[in-house]
Amino acid sequence: MLKNKDFFQDVYDVVRLIPFGRVTSYGAIANYLGSKQGARMVGWAMNASHILPDIPAHRVVNRIGLLSGKHHFDGPNTMELRLQEEGIVVVQNQIQDFQKVFWDPALELGLP
Repeated sequence: MLKNKDFFQDVYDVVRLIPFGRVTSYGAIANYLGSKQGARMVGWAMNASHILPDIPAHRVVNRIGLLSGKHHFDGPNTMELRLQEEGIVVVQNQIQDFQKVFWDPALELGLP
């Protein structure tokens, strides 16, 4: 069983809503869920998400667009390849035009 199951489930519910070809950050998800300082906890949820195949964890990056969670995927380039398949340009583990592809759940979904 997952620790922090309810929070993790809330994170997964938000991540499932990230549109194809868009990304968000750990902090943006934490902020949306009312836990502004909870970015690290969102990261833990993403690290545990491999047990749920329907979580597009590759769409969650750090606040400046770095693929900071890439080492939690099956291969060293899996996260980057999944993003590129969605039309997102990644150079040296960083999303290019980050602000253009950034999806903020607080703006897009409103308050929970």
